[in-house]
Amino acid sequence: MFIKDIPPKFLEFRPMSDHPTEKTLAELAPSSYECRACGYVYDPSRGDNKTNVAAGVNFEQLPTQWHCPVCGASKALFTDIGSQNAPSGFSENLKYGLGVNTLTPSQKNLLIFGALALGMIFLLSLYGLQ
Repeated sequence: MFIKDIPPKFLEFRPMSDHPTEKTLAELAPSSYECRACGYVYDPSRGDNKTNVAAGVNFEQLPTQWHCPVCGASKALFTDIGSQNAPSGFSENLKYGLGVNTLTPSQKNLLIFGALALGMIFLLSLYGLQ
């Protein structure tokens, strides 16, 4: 096959802005917000029990008079830290990777460093053999 055999419509240049961008599950999940004063993290999937905010309420939907349940800081002192409880990949890739792709980043860290610690314990236990 030669270039002259390719239909012209396939040889057209299209800028990247014409291509739809797919978002990861972490980008689609609601964001968590952290209080800059005390470090409290408002997670929409858990809500806030102290001020009777139900689970599933996004930070933007909270009333303006809502304050941090730990230190009492205003809503303006919170910073968007992204989603915390969502897998970091794309939805079509979740079925690959022996189920590891469905884990959140913190769960992956626990799995990796837990396995490393277990391996080190195993290697150190070999010193007990005689």
